[in-house]
Amino acid sequence: MRRLNAVIQSTGVKMFLILTLALLPLGLIALVASLQAIRTTDLEKEALLRVAVTQSARKLSADLASDRMALMLTANTFAATGPDASMCERLAVFLSSHDRGGGRYYIYDRGGRRLCGASAPEPEGVPPAQRFARESAQLLPRSQYLVSRAVSNDGRVVALAYYSRALLEAITSPAGALQNRQITLHQGGRQLLITRPAALSGGRSTALSARLDPAGITLTMILRDPPVTLARMLSLFLPLVMWFAAAAIGWFVVNRLLIRPLVLLRRTVAAYQPGEVLEPMRRIRTPAQEIVALGNTFREISEDVATHEAEMAEGLETQRKLTREVHHRVKNNLQIIASLINLHARSAHDAEAVEAYATIQRRVDALSVVHRNHYAELEENHGVGVRSLISELSASLRGTAPAEARRFGIQIESDNLHISQDVAVPVAFLLTELVELAMLSDPRTAMRIAVQLEEGRHERAILHIASPALRGSPEMTGRLEERYGRVLTGLSRQLRAPLEHDPETGDYAIAITVLP
Repeated sequence: MRRLNAVIQSTGVKMFLILTLALLPLGLIALVASLQAIRTTDLEKEALLRVAVTQSARKLSADLASDRMALMLTANTFAATGPDASMCERLAVFLSSHDRGGGRYYIYDRGGRRLCGASAPEPEGVPPAQRFARESAQLLPRSQYLVSRAVSNDGRVVALAYYSRALLEAITSPAGALQNRQITLHQGGRQLLITRPAALSGGRSTALSARLDPAGITLTMILRDPPVTLARMLSLFLPLVMWFAAAAIGWFVVNRLLIRPLVLLRRTVAAYQPGEVLEPMRRIRTPAQEIVALGNTFREISEDVATHEAEMAEGLETQRKLTREVHHRVKNNLQIIASLINLHARSAHDAEAVEAYATIQRRVDALSVVHRNHYAELEENHGVGVRSLISELSASLRGTAPAEARRFGIQIESDNLHISQDVAVPVAFLLTELVELAMLSDPRTAMRIAVQLEEGRHERAILHIASPALRGSPEMTGRLEERYGRVLTGLSRQLRAPLEHDPETGDYAIAITVLP
């Protein structure tokens, strides 16, 4: 949906709509003119059809009247003087002069005796009882004939002339070259189809009718429009096609020369990474000099940015070297301080002085461990590893512990976590204070140190320090009130979290911030 909205709101679509609306009046005018021309053509075609229907009806009526007159004369002669072979031959010659093709004629008296007629059998459709009917003409749909009837004046003789479909088609064929026409004769409920081309099925048609001289017979001519082809549809909708083509061509030109190069330029600039030199005109080919100048401007700006990035990278590398040198010197100074404290501790003879030097030594070692781990992780900037920090600090504390606490056990359980230096320093001092407090309370016990992520939080972990030596007792309360309590409270404030203590299990717990 978002992509569709972006396409609809694009400049190319807006440009196409503007061109379409601007050219719409011209397209409508051309369409109206085309429809008017088609209407004029239809009217002319209808006029030609009316002329053709009238001409065919008159021609068929004239032929029927002429033949009926000859039949009437022959019937009256036969009724007056009896059958005459010469008269029959003259009738046959007269009828054949019309080039009637499949036409047939027969003359009967009231007794049903044939007095004259063609040698071919008489078509079906007129039973003997209906030969003397009053209708002058009759359609025979079953046998596909039109029969013309002439009864003598005294009613004793009847002459019948049969017209086949081929003969009727030859008579009613219009003089003009009208294609796709259909001619039908109608008489009451009877219908005789004279001609129907194969291309007449389906499509739009125009029908006109005309009455024949014999009463009750109507000639109907149907003119079918030619089938709708692609060329005909194109000619009909040519104005709309031209209107759409003009708008599309205008949009194509604008899109190719302006919009598409600008879109490619925007994509190139959007994919720019600091330090790269943009070369947008390598992929864009456009005659628009303004866009070429804009692309060259972006290239010059990217060159300036790349130069400044290189200078900043060089300065950052210099700063990294200086920081590494400072950390190295701090680490050496801490080692020198630890060595001096160790020398003074060896020259001291008072037990309290030796214990004081050892306490200071353990704090300096804790700070040195933090600084050493931070220096090791400085290159990758991952922070201080919690597991390595606790492991190294535990080893250092056991090494500087009093003789009776050298076998003090420390169990470590930690996830693969990293903390910042600001968190690592108070954590190291907190561990040092609690381990020293446990060693002083009961050097024969052990301690468990665990660091695990807080459930549902990926930026906080819980540090647990548990030992039987840290359980609540009057002796423990006295040592906390004397010195360790104030130090632990200060360290918890640095960690910005409360230090919780369970006197029954000897478990200290505090939340610390870890790096993601």
